[in-house]
Amino acid sequence: MSSKSKFEGFVCLILVASCCLLSAADPTVSNVRASQRPGTQLVDITYDLLYPDSSSLTVSVAVFDNGGASYAVPVTAFSGALGAGITPGNGKKITWDAGADWPGKFSSNMQFRVTANDQVIPTAPTGMALIPAGSFTMGDTFNEGWGWELPTHTVYVSAFYMDKYEVTKALWDSVYVWGVAHGYSFDNPGLGKAANHPVYNINWYDMVKWCNARSEKEGRVPAYYTSATQTTVYRTGQVDVQNGWVKWNAGYRLPTEAEWEKAARGGASGHRFPWSNVDTITHSQANYYSYWSGGKPYPSYDLSPTEGYHPNYDNDPMPYTSPVGSFAPNGYGLYDMAGNVWEWCWDWYGSYSSAAQIDPRGPSGTSSGSNRVNRGGGWYDCAFICRVARRNYGWPGIVYDFMGFRSALPSGQP
Repeated sequence: MSSKSKFEGFVCLILVASCCLLSAADPTVSNVRASQRPGTQLVDITYDLLYPDSSSLTVSVAVFDNGGASYAVPVTAFSGALGAGITPGNGKKITWDAGADWPGKFSSNMQFRVTANDQVIPTAPTGMALIPAGSFTMGDTFNEGWGWELPTHTVYVSAFYMDKYEVTKALWDSVYVWGVAHGYSFDNPGLGKAANHPVYNINWYDMVKWCNARSEKEGRVPAYYTSATQTTVYRTGQVDVQNGWVKWNAGYRLPTEAEWEKAARGGASGHRFPWSNVDTITHSQANYYSYWSGGKPYPSYDLSPTEGYHPNYDNDPMPYTSPVGSFAPNGYGLYDMAGNVWEWCWDWYGSYSSAAQIDPRGPSGTSSGSNRVNRGGGWYDCAFICRVARRNYGWPGIVYDFMGFRSALPSGQP
């Protein structure tokens, strides 16, 4: 099931085939081969897929460059016979665009694992998008931001769902009213420009309790509790919930910082903003503040022909939020991942490590602190602040008219 080949000028590939053992009649991956197309950075991976039931399967590929220690290469640029709906047969082909995922890199110990299983990928809940499992490079790959955006590091994130839109005032109100009637208390009732605009003037504690209320309102097990025993649901007060007090495979919760950045990148590696076709920004793509200096926008990747606040939403009174979904979504179908309002994450703020991580719930294992992370920039922020890698943090009890959130849900939830 394994083979070795030497390819000139790019990578040395060691292929590893694997199958998912589910029953007596398991899907089997075999005869894995790979070849680099001459003069390109495209790698063709072929394999044979056997399954006696002859039904469609889900095929995935993991990649590492460190002798199998971890599947640490951030890979998204695949095409061909992978994903859901793959039927058994010989000579199945997957193409990896290594130039897009791994530009300028070389390894003498590259390994691929091709895996097939017959598990059904669940349909995303209404209003949410499935963020698939996989690795990505977290941090400022352009090396143009602040020091706390570095070092870049590889993070593997398990699959999860995320709200397509920032939580609107209408959605906030529907859960808030239910929560107050069922034993919840909030520090702030929340404000919003209109029903279809993002809610604001709520703090981190409000959002966490709201996620629990949303779970209970829908008959789900809440995620957040007041101690490590996970017996008392967090419904009142300002409780600095710790990682061990969370049922991570239960109901709605705030995304971790790593989940947020993976989702914001939309499946594309190494880009400045949530879209992958260009690394520039204009008012046609996001609700942000275009800062001009010397008669032109600044920095150079702000190409907006209009100066200042977004001209469509620059109206009294502040805040100048826009209706959610006013701009095109990213590759995962998520809207407003740059601009409109900042979005709170789960994590305590801490410095990055260069080490590869799997599902981190705080940078470098940070499980306590005084500030929580928020991401994405807002309607009053310039292009530099709205970059995907940009980090911010604040005291979880603070409220602003430019800060909101969206919620996440484990992928195993119906």
